[in-house]
Amino acid sequence: MTANITYGSGIPGDAELRLCGDVSGAKRAVELGVSEWYNAIEFAQAGAKAIAVDPDPDKIAEMRQRADTGEVTVQCLEADLADLGDISSATCEVVVAAHTILDVEDLGRLLRQVHRILIPSMPFVISIPHPFNEVSPEHPYGSGARTIGDWFTALSRSNFRVDQVKELGVSPTHPIPTTLVLRARKEGS
Repeated sequence: MTANITYGSGIPGDAELRLCGDVSGAKRAVELGVSEWYNAIEFAQAGAKAIAVDPDPDKIAEMRQRADTGEVTVQCLEADLADLGDISSATCEVVVAAHTILDVEDLGRLLRQVHRILIPSMPFVISIPHPFNEVSPEHPYGSGARTIGDWFTALSRSNFRVDQVKELGVSPTHPIPTTLVLRARKEGS
């Protein structure tokens, strides 16, 4: 069973995009950074062993409350996003970061930790505001947030292979994509 993970407001979720795969049967699924959509709840409702990691105690408390209300179990870890030491190596089927890792300073360290906890060839799905969405004469492309090339380079250096790129949020009134979704698969062991 797939979980209907939300990657951003007003864009298709995983029920349509199918980036995470089947998480039923107690497969381990991690929400890296508790998003405003509380995706770990969706993982748990789909039958996964859901894990939520966030450094903010308020977000962790809210996740626990929502899990109790939804009568599902979510393992909540209050930790830095790049400190995944409480999760065993090569035990997770999928990791999702929905608008939660955009401003991470040491992206390489975070990616190495995600690589460590994923089972080989399993996906890491990232959604971020599209880097081109804020481009203007005052803010040329590459002057602020990481570019698409920066994301590809960082993922590649951490032994991930990007196999899906979704540029979403284009509409008749907004011709520039609002959200970038990348699915990268763990290579190696």
